[in-house]
Amino acid sequence: MPDKPDYKTLKITQIGNSLGVVLPKEVLADLNVERGDKIYLSRSPDGYNVTKSDPEFEHQMKIARRIMKERYDMLRELAK
Repeated sequence: MPDKPDYKTLKITQIGNSLGVVLPKEVLADLNVERGDKIYLSRSPDGYNVTKSDPEFEHQMKIARRIMKERYDMLRELAK
């Protein structure tokens, strides 16, 4: 029998003039974030994902890694 999904129910609440949700302590610990840190919300086929890493930065790093792999010899020469 498949494992039961681990869901957290969050209630939308009034925070000043805005609406927001409060993340439970265990979620903050899993994300390794604390007050003042940024988290990122991105759309996915299943809804939304919350992550600590900046998706745009990750995309740029993926491109940079590909270029570094393709141009390894040239970059090694320039580093001399």
